[in-house]
Amino acid sequence: MKLKTITISLIAAGLIGAGAIGYSARTSSLGLQAPPAMTQPPGSLPGAVGTSANALPDFTALAAKYGPAVVNVTVTAEAKPAAAMPEMPQLDPDDPFYQFFKRFQGPVPRGEVPMRGVGSGFIVSSDGVVLTNAHVVDGAEDVDVKLTDKREFKARVVGADKQSDVAVLKIDANNLPTVRLGNPSDLKVGEWVVAIGSPFGFENTVTQGIVSAKWRALPDDTYVPFIQTDVPVNPGNSGGPLFNMRGEVVGINSQIYSHSGGYEGLSFAIPIDIAANVEHQILEHGRVTRGHLGVAIQDVTQGLADSFGLKTPEGVLVSTVEPGSPAAEAGLKPGDVILRFDGKTIGNSAELPAQVAATKPGTTVKLDVMRNGVTRELSVTVGELHNQTVAEAGPSAQSHGRLGLTVRPLTPEERRQAGDSNGLLVEDATGPAAQAGIQPGDVIIAVNGTPVRTAKQLGELAAKAGKHVALLVQRDQSRIFVPLDLG
Repeated sequence: MKLKTITISLIAAGLIGAGAIGYSARTSSLGLQAPPAMTQPPGSLPGAVGTSANALPDFTALAAKYGPAVVNVTVTAEAKPAAAMPEMPQLDPDDPFYQFFKRFQGPVPRGEVPMRGVGSGFIVSSDGVVLTNAHVVDGAEDVDVKLTDKREFKARVVGADKQSDVAVLKIDANNLPTVRLGNPSDLKVGEWVVAIGSPFGFENTVTQGIVSAKWRALPDDTYVPFIQTDVPVNPGNSGGPLFNMRGEVVGINSQIYSHSGGYEGLSFAIPIDIAANVEHQILEHGRVTRGHLGVAIQDVTQGLADSFGLKTPEGVLVSTVEPGSPAAEAGLKPGDVILRFDGKTIGNSAELPAQVAATKPGTTVKLDVMRNGVTRELSVTVGELHNQTVAEAGPSAQSHGRLGLTVRPLTPEERRQAGDSNGLLVEDATGPAAQAGIQPGDVIIAVNGTPVRTAKQLGELAAKAGKHVALLVQRDQSRIFVPLDLG
């Protein structure tokens, strides 16, 4: 028998466009069979994964039960002018190469060719509500949803929220299979998770891995605390669900970190509680509102903890307070360390923006703040975000004399460019300042919370400091506290 070779055309998926709490669980629980009990080898740690084949987790029940609720999303975007085909050489009809070029040149496309892309999604309501990524449907003119039973539906984009990268679709169908939503807060690092989607257009592909980290902040994202995994995720997986071992969706696969454009072991998912909140607001109100505090924050490192008299690095440090913002009206100041927001402990700079964004505008909450070594409670009425940061996580930070700085006062023009800031312009940085990352052109605003206006004042404050000092530094329009180890 002669074998037939099948050529598969790969579709670059989910790349047409650019890319809160409270939800209801849907559908019944999943009857997954637990892995066989493992016999621990002598001296092994309790709970460690065994090497026996029987000890490996079994994903078959999960894939069978919830795979049908995962859909393929195909989008067609605005048509673009077709690329010009090479013209046939001007040859004499009697030339032997004339027929060759005429035959193999192929048809020349005319007019415009639509752009197409593929992503993933999943059904959250049996009447046809589908969640996917906003970047999958961004700019789309037509959206088609294909189920595993080969049924296809035209989908309507009910709404898309670019800030969270969540979109809500609706198809006209009933009695559809659905997923069950879980609680991302219950996830543990090292826990098994499963992705189902359409990488490169291969529908209903199942991949597995573990949770690598939680509350992961990414550049250019203001408040989404991503779940990081090592699940193989590729273009086309965008918008697909991330399951825990109980068969619950805990996230929407959204981004990968890659130098090559393919999977490299760093995948990021939007927590499902944030996505479900966006879904609820879009379906109920047609728009998404978010809380706004009006501060820029950064993680508290050991150096900053030493500088501010904290026993341990905890909370988040306020580096900037927007004038007239809810934070300013509540009395929050640069140098304050926010320990708790509405009674919830803040562990890092990715947690506060998510909690503020999830708070309904107009709600009054309590802030537990450390200021000058004393803990105090402030009341803040959360505002509404209007195309600005919720509570921005600032960039990570790492005179002659002790600081190693050469500075001078700002000229009137430099002060205007710096937003009417008072401070000292850094002309040279050596020693501790250079090691901490301070550069010429930075503006020193304060030392350990005390504003500085002259080089003499800076020297005096540095002389009085102990082994650690925190400088409030402005670079361009951003401010950040930089800890210096003075030894």
